[in-house]
This record gives sequence, C-alpha cells and structure tokens, in this order.
Amino acid sequence: MAKIPSIKFGSSSSGAGAGASAVRRVALGLALLVATLFVACTTVTRIDAAHVGIRVKLAGSNRGVDDIPVVTGWVFYNPLTEQIVQFPTSVQNVVWTSSTYEGRSVDESITFSSSEGVNVGADIGMSFHIEPKMAPHLYLRFRENDLMRLADRYVRNAVREAFNSVASTMPVQEIYGAGKTKLIQDVTKELGLVIEKDGFIIDQLTINGALKLPENVAAAINQAMEATQKSIQAENRVRQVRAEAEQAIATARGAAESARERARGEADALLIRARAEAKANTIIRLSTTPAVLQYRALERWNGRLPAMNQGPLPMLTFDMKSALDKDAEQKLAALLEETEEAGEAGARDAASPGGAAGGAAPAGNGGAQGGKPGAAERAPAKAP
Repeated sequence: MAKIPSIKFGSSSSGAGAGASAVRRVALGLALLVATLFVACTTVTRIDAAHVGIRVKLAGSNRGVDDIPVVTGWVFYNPLTEQIVQFPTSVQNVVWTSSTYEGRSVDESITFSSSEGVNVGADIGMSFHIEPKMAPHLYLRFRENDLMRLADRYVRNAVREAFNSVASTMPVQEIYGAGKTKLIQDVTKELGLVIEKDGFIIDQLTINGALKLPENVAAAINQAMEATQKSIQAENRVRQVRAEAEQAIATARGAAESARERARGEADALLIRARAEAKANTIIRLSTTPAVLQYRALERWNGRLPAMNQGPLPMLTFDMKSALDKDAEQKLAALLEETEEAGEAGARDAASPGGAAGGAAPAGNGGAQGGKPGAAERAPAKAP
C-alpha cells in the first residue's frame, strides 16, 4: 500500500494571523482617528472676528451663563454640558420706515405726540452696537443672540417711548421746525439711559426725511412760517431803506461840506488877491512922487519945445521939494520889507517837494518887485 505524503500548514496559518493583526491595527487607528475628529468637531468652536462668545452651562451645580465673555479664537467646551453662544460686536443698522423700498414691506414708522396732542409720524434710522462685557447679561435677560430681532422688538419700543416722552414737552411747530435737532438730541440722551444698561450703545439716531403731520396742521404751520418769512423780508427792506436814507444824508452832508469848503477857499483866494492888490496900489501910491512923474515925463520927451508958450517951460521946471515925507517913507519901507519876506516864503514853498506856489506868492513877488526902482517906475501904468 502506497504512503500518502503529509502536508504541513504551520507556516501558512502563521502568515494569515499576521495579516489579520495588521488589519485590526489599521481599523483601530482609523476608528481612533474618526473618534478624534468627531470629538474635535463637537468640542471645539471658533469665535469669529467682530464677535464675542459666552459660555452657557447646561448641567451641574453651576449651570447658567458664565459672567466672563469668551474672546475671539478657538474655544474648547463640553457639548454635553455646555453651549457657546456668539454675539456680533460690529455696528448694526436698523430702519423703521413707511417706505416699501427700505426695511420691510410694511409701515414701521414711529408715531409720537406733541404737547398739543398732534400725532407726528417719522421714519427713524438707528445705528448701534453692543458692549462686549455686557453680552452675558444681554443673553441672560432676553435669551436671544439675534440683535436685529432684539432691535425690532425691545429697542423699537424703547425708541417709541423716548420720542413720546420728549415730544410731549414740545409744541408741534417747534418739532416741525428748528426744534427737530433738539428733539433728536434729547431722545438719544433719554434712550441711552434705558438701553445702555442692557449693553446697547447708540452710535447714531436720525429722522429720515420729512415729518408726517395731519394736512390741516401742516397747512397751518406752513402759513405761519410763510408769514414769518414775509415779516423778516419786510424788516430787511426797512433796514435797507433806512441804510439807503442814511447813506443819502451822509452824501448830501459831504456835498454841502465840500461846497462850503470850496466857497471858503474861493473867498480866501479873493481876499488874498484883494489884499495883495491893495498892498501893491499902496506901494505904487507911496512911491509915485512928483519928482518921479517929472523924471518919467523927461524920459518920454522928444526934446521939442512948444511953438507958443506964455508960461514956464514945461518939463524943465523941477520941484525938488516933492520928495516923500518921513511917515510915508517909513510905511513904504515896511511894506517893501513885508513883501520881500512873503516872496522868499513862497519861493521856499515852491522849491519844497510836492509844494506849489500859493495865490499869495505871486502877489507877494509882484509887491517885492514893485519895491525896486524899475517896478516903481512901471507901476503908474497899472494905476487907475
């Protein structure tokens, strides 16, 4: 009987066991990796920029909102017992308007009453942000981290109440006119006292567009404003007429003063000229003696004697006693000296920069020249 060869399986079974062990290790590693990724994804979150996070504990003796906000960055937490809630800290803008092209498609404008009880409608715009340190208090009070929903509810009611409180102390004409700026300032101040304690910080509060009033009230206010404008225009015209009248009076006074000064100057010139002529005539009269007249007659005589003459020969009889008396001579000398001084003063004035010879200088110069013998001889030609 033939022998059947034995077959050994030891080496083959050993290789299969090693392969199964490697597979198990790979599977375990993959499971651990998946578990690690799952834990990482569920226990780590990221606080984005311009946001602040708060840690809410859902279980345990310390459950509730953590008082210390979480800053920007990666945060580890236990999803089974904790929750991370984020709040935006950037500026938020909200508009409550009646326009269908801005905000919602419904009328969200705010209505408030004046001191007379007139209802005034206004489109209100508001920019605000939250104080990061107040985020835990804000969430603890409202259990809401959507700031726009908080603005449309809590903040809008506070804005309406602030407008009613301030506007009730102001007349409608003041609200509609120059008092609008004061209204906004007072409302912003009063609103800040209410919502800032909850972490809301007002950046800007505005009234968009014109205020909405009842037609009869708006017409009455417009008429009053028109009357005020006409009154102001009338006052301005009165001021203008008064100013023009004062200007005309000033012009007339200036013209009258100028005419008086011109007349005074002309009179002074005539007086100076008359005095100069009188002085010249006096000099001529005092310097013209019978001897001078005889001398001039001899100068003009052609040497012929009259054909018939029964008395003394003319031109040849000299009156040597016809000289000036002492008083006339002293007076003449004084006049000549005064005229020479006036002439020298006029010459100095004419020689000075910008100077001009006055009306008296030529007369003085003429008087000074009249004091010379030649002038005295020519003076009778001017005498009457």
